[in-house]
Amino acid sequence: MTTRRPRDGFAARPANPDAWVQQPEPPPGQNPGAGFTARLTIDVTPALRARIKIAAFRRGLTAADLLRGLLDREFPAEETAP
Repeated sequence: MTTRRPRDGFAARPANPDAWVQQPEPPPGQNPGAGFTARLTIDVTPALRARIKIAAFRRGLTAADLLRGLLDREFPAEETAP
């Protein structure tokens, strides 16, 4: 039986979390000035999904916009020291 050689860096998290989550360049074919977004998928109960959609509708927003605002308030961009 042969022994598998481990893949270097496969499924390993970098030591620096900022390097792990940042993507400095937009995907190929996308306008660099267009504002790059990334998809985030979470599982919620049907009841919570309904509450989110109703709250968004009452505020005149999409559920995505409502959640983006909530996440932005909860996780503000950290200011870097000069």
